Amino acid sequence: MKSIIFEEIKRVLRCEFVLENPKNKNLAHFSTPLAFSLAKGLKKSPALIASDLALKFEDNPCFESVEAVGGYLNFRLSKALLNTLCDEALKNPQNFAKGEEKKQKFLLEYVSANPTGPLHIGHARGAIFGDTLVRVARHLGYGFDTEYYVNDAGNQIDFLGLSVLSKARILCLGEELEYPQECYKGDYIDDLAKEAFSHFGADFFSDENLNTLVDWAKDKMMERIQKDLRQARIKIDNYSSEKSYYNALNLTLEALKERGGTYEKEGKIWLASSQKGDKEDRVIVREDGRGTYLAADIVYHRDKMSRGYDGCVNIWGADHHGYIARMRAAVEFLGFDSKNLEIILAQMVSLLRDGQPYKMSKRAGNFILMSEVLDEIGPDALRFIFLSKKCDTHLEFDINDLKKQDSSNPIFYINYAYARIQQIFAKTQKSTGDILGADFSSLNEEGANLLFEALNLKAVLSDAFEARALQKIPDYLKNLAAAFHKFYYDNRVIGAANEDSLLKLFAMVGLSLKTACGLLGLELKDKMQSH
Repeated sequence: MKSIIFEEIKRVLRCEFVLENPKNKNLAHFSTPLAFSLAKGLKKSPALIASDLALKFEDNPCFESVEAVGGYLNFRLSKALLNTLCDEALKNPQNFAKGEEKKQKFLLEYVSANPTGPLHIGHARGAIFGDTLVRVARHLGYGFDTEYYVNDAGNQIDFLGLSVLSKARILCLGEELEYPQECYKGDYIDDLAKEAFSHFGADFFSDENLNTLVDWAKDKMMERIQKDLRQARIKIDNYSSEKSYYNALNLTLEALKERGGTYEKEGKIWLASSQKGDKEDRVIVREDGRGTYLAADIVYHRDKMSRGYDGCVNIWGADHHGYIARMRAAVEFLGFDSKNLEIILAQMVSLLRDGQPYKMSKRAGNFILMSEVLDEIGPDALRFIFLSKKCDTHLEFDINDLKKQDSSNPIFYINYAYARIQQIFAKTQKSTGDILGADFSSLNEEGANLLFEALNLKAVLSDAFEARALQKIPDYLKNLAAAFHKFYYDNRVIGAANEDSLLKLFAMVGLSLKTACGLLGLELKDKMQSH
């Protein structure tokens, strides 16, 4: 809708301008401060210029009114235009708020948690943000592929195998040995050890079989991780193995060296990242010839940046903030434009229960399991609350607030609006098809503003995606639900003279709620359970 209005105003004014969305829709649906930028050149006051511009829109069927207010040009859309846009949306609900297919294609790498333990609540935030970003991007017409980088090599994965081996000896074979300090804690290791013992048999658990056990345990953990992701309605297109890139390390080192990106010192190979904005240089190959964690990441990014995408997007935990400069430096030394590498940081999450810190999971060891929270509040509540605040800001929420069946719970409040619409249609025994012929000539100003908000979803999605500010979508849903509830209480619907017009308005609101919630990964109910 916004793009249609922008093009119409541009056709009339024949100049560039900024189109804004005023918060108070009683003043205007759209507004432009164009007169202020023209004042100096025309040597006239902005108010007088705006008045002159407003005259150009007389009798324009797109607008109910175009007014000059203090130098601003304010536009209210005509009910005829709103009706046309509403008809188009209701007749083609699957295409509502969609964008045209674009040429740009991106690769999103996210989650990428080490397969040495279950996903915790911190992993969930980046996972849900990334999944929603892709849903919105694809709806708007962008090409997006998703990938999980599996850290299946290095010390951390070896310790997983050693953890399972040691626990199997202690728990299943009854050996009296001390559990290694560096190994992983938590009941999930006990479960893995018992499953491994059942799978391999008692004679298997010796040091010579450690590598086999490492691979087996890693695969089991990845199965667990993928199960947790599915429970949160997250699907990742491709899983990329760190181990598979090991043979490409030498070629990557040569590519870095060609552009002066590496040097040798103290028997190590260093990345000269301080030349590209990092605060210091970084070791990428140790004295014994083994690549560091950073080296493996550089090899992986060389592969990603070589695949022909218009951009690569990474979602990392907040603890990786210091890692950004060195990775951008490596990308530059490899001959790529680091502007095509976008890194989004997901900040930490604090979980409460009745105002008190949520207890750590015994099964996980020292963190809160994503699966436990999902079991308690479900994917709808978890996804909504994690998307309700900007990803790079700290998030704190009380789990019991999300179980309330009243307006204080935003998920309930939004779903109640949608369910109320479905029940109104059920009571009237009418379908959307029955009321498509109705128009909005009798719609009051409150109804016209509600209709405008429902039709404005695409602009909200575009703004949220481009700014990577997905919290704008939950905000939109809360505001739309609140506006609907207020309108419903203020206006008689069933049996009203303009019942069909109001039902058509409600159908549009319902479509917008359902579309936006679907893009957030939420599943709306047609009927709320009574308590």
